[in-house]
Amino acid sequence: MSSKSSKSAVQFSDLGIASVLVDVLKRSGIKEPFPIQAATIPDSVAGHDVLARAQTGSGKTLAFGLAMLTKLGGRRAEPRQPFGLILVPTRELAMQVSDALQPLSDACGVRGRLIAGGMPYVKQIQALDRGVHYLVATPGRLVDLVNRGSVDLSKVTFTVLDEADQMADMGFMPIVREILDLTGRGSQRLLFSATLDGDVDALIKRYMKDPVRHSLSPVQASIDTMDHHVLLVHPADKNEVVTQIGARDGRTIFFVRTQAGVDRLADYMTSKGVAAGALHGGKSQAVRTRTLADFRAGITPALIATDVAARGIHVDGISLVVHVDAPNDPKDYLHRAGRTARAGESGTVVTLGSPRQQRHISALTSKAGVKPAVARVRPGDAQLISITGAQEPSGIAWFPPKEKPAKPAFRQGRGGPRGQRGPRQHATGHPSGARPGGKSGGHRKAAKSGTARNSKPGSR
Repeated sequence: MSSKSSKSAVQFSDLGIASVLVDVLKRSGIKEPFPIQAATIPDSVAGHDVLARAQTGSGKTLAFGLAMLTKLGGRRAEPRQPFGLILVPTRELAMQVSDALQPLSDACGVRGRLIAGGMPYVKQIQALDRGVHYLVATPGRLVDLVNRGSVDLSKVTFTVLDEADQMADMGFMPIVREILDLTGRGSQRLLFSATLDGDVDALIKRYMKDPVRHSLSPVQASIDTMDHHVLLVHPADKNEVVTQIGARDGRTIFFVRTQAGVDRLADYMTSKGVAAGALHGGKSQAVRTRTLADFRAGITPALIATDVAARGIHVDGISLVVHVDAPNDPKDYLHRAGRTARAGESGTVVTLGSPRQQRHISALTSKAGVKPAVARVRPGDAQLISITGAQEPSGIAWFPPKEKPAKPAFRQGRGGPRGQRGPRQHATGHPSGARPGGKSGGHRKAAKSGTARNSKPGSR
């Protein structure tokens, strides 16, 4: 396997991508590539298989998206025979990737289509019949459409596996192998993953040909921009401590082990005045889409979720991750922790546990390569406030606004690569392919504007 080191600061125009894409990025205020983009794009454009170890928030979507659009530009889309395929583990991530690439696709005359479960078959099949250049798809729905005869993958010449380790953890590897077997012989393949062991390594050996390897992030979560803490809490104080953390200023995600636990904690926190949303696989796709949109928009700055539901959630500005229930596996710890300290920002990771759980948590964080600070806290403690920004909630029950989230304006990164985002993001978080009502189409407009206000003072 060949290897190349990361490139120093360069411009997008130096990477070999289509000039029209460079112009779109400039107009969007995105001037300099992230390291993952500067490292992988030239190899991808040159036609090499690329293997990249990179965490979420590193700029992967533009890394593979710009290369793919450059290679597909100028080709004529054929009915039911796409040329490009981006495979991701969850529909939430599929929607985010599709939405980020759409304005770039429009600029270079390339058509893409979102293919994911929980959305109407008819619109997806109609788009395939008309012809699209590439698909952003989840494994299950894509195989379903293949079996229906609605899509033929034999002409796919550019394949991306994004979050490959998560697809392995979720049991998708047999389906992923089936899909790769259906793509064109000699198809160029790009694989992005936080870890490259186990099933992912087997996939690399079977389907990639002398890939250029780029490793731009540590496997472990003990990075300079992320602080780790273990807070030992008496079980009787736990709900109150969590609720005070939820009342902080800033976007926070809370991880809970079970769906019932998510709902119980959400009910408790909202009853105390915390604007919080609940996300798990037991909720309908329409509810999940709306909950995630409200979290992105800041209508509910606290999100309570299970591991499975939160996989693939890429939301900028999450400054705190709280393990309400400590995970059992160090990989899960790293996946959870990766929701914060994205794209060069700083963040804090807190694990709550009783004194009796301290030994288990210590073993877990050690295997994850993390050396957290440990403290015993009670509700309202100065140390709790110092670490998390905890505040006393209003005590007035919070209810979700009836109005739809406001229609977003065109939004870009904050002054260069440290705040870099895709060329377009909706402030509400509703991608072009998904409306709160659950009837999704690839390039529909977001929901019309409405006003959403929170009764809790200072909430965002």
